[in-house]
Amino acid sequence: MSPFDLSGRLAVVTGAKRGIGFGMAVALAEAGADIIGVSATIEPTGSEIEQRVTALGRSFEARAVDFADRDAVIALGEELAARAPHILVNNAGTIERAPAAQHPLDLWDRVIDVDLSSQFVLTQRIARPMLERGSGKVVFTASLLSFQGGINVPGYAAAKSGIAGLTKALANEWAPLGVNVNAIAPGYIATDNTQALQDDPVRSRSILDRIPAGRWGRAADLAGATVFLASPASDYVSGVVLPVDGGWLGR
Repeated sequence: MSPFDLSGRLAVVTGAKRGIGFGMAVALAEAGADIIGVSATIEPTGSEIEQRVTALGRSFEARAVDFADRDAVIALGEELAARAPHILVNNAGTIERAPAAQHPLDLWDRVIDVDLSSQFVLTQRIARPMLERGSGKVVFTASLLSFQGGINVPGYAAAKSGIAGLTKALANEWAPLGVNVNAIAPGYIATDNTQALQDDPVRSRSILDRIPAGRWGRAADLAGATVFLASPASDYVSGVVLPVDGGWLGR
């Protein structure tokens, strides 16, 4: 059996409705996993991601939750923990752009809640049956801003730096118990979150000039890293923040 085979595994993917999460969910389904897709606005049935996953012969279930609502995230975590999934991909997130000196505090709070606090809350609950079973895979979506500061996104940079630290902290506790915790740090991927940058000719040009690969990334570019970190192939990998960035950090 291939070490990348996920047949018989159940994966929870947050932010699965579009963008990076969509690509991650498809990649896991292609490797054989059944999917529970979570998003703030996902349709109960008939979503595009459901159609893609079921066309691959895998099952799909949708769960809608506002990741800024702590009680709702706790309830979802308890529900999903009862299903004892094998894989959790924590990808849901948001971004707010404003200069730091004028950055509205409500936007700061929302980004920290969605991009960091809810990630911990959900992981804490879903990991409990993994720890009891002695096996499981947790994959966070970090960012280039887990390593850098960015511009006009102080809350996002703080949250994604926190995700890098959380990944290592959980890995230190859970690796001895058979649960691997790692993160993927996407580079500049063409999604809704980066649309403002793509539409800005000056910023887009400066970004492209620094990427050795010479192009914006696509959600599909994260497929290999996602399957690797969710599969037995990564059983001896723990606490890693893996950049998938077209060479950005190496420039």
